Amino acid sequence: MARKRDKAVFKERVQAWAERLDVRARSITIRPMRTKWASCSSAGRLTFDASLLDLPLDLQDYVIVHELLHFHVPNHGRLWKSVMRAHLGDYESCERRLAEAVDSHALAAQQ
Repeated sequence: MARKRDKAVFKERVQAWAERLDVRARSITIRPMRTKWASCSSAGRLTFDASLLDLPLDLQDYVIVHELLHFHVPNHGRLWKSVMRAHLGDYESCERRLAEAVDSHALAAQQ
């Protein structure tokens, strides 16, 4: 039951960021993903890895904003970085912490 509530809250946060970034998210799916934290389609579909729900809110926000920005900026060039910084400040620290979370998650899965 708590997991279902967590998903609902996460989806609300995605919608809030979408409004803030002037993006229309047609669908938001949360499910296990093997190789990425999230993905988006040109049709407005967003898919997020379920393990994001276990991460701190600032890392969740990083992934949410990262994906939503791809509706406006398809690459990770200067414009994308500038908009990330405008909305999240030092987003690079979130990138590093997310990489550490991947490493620790992979280590735990091996044990």
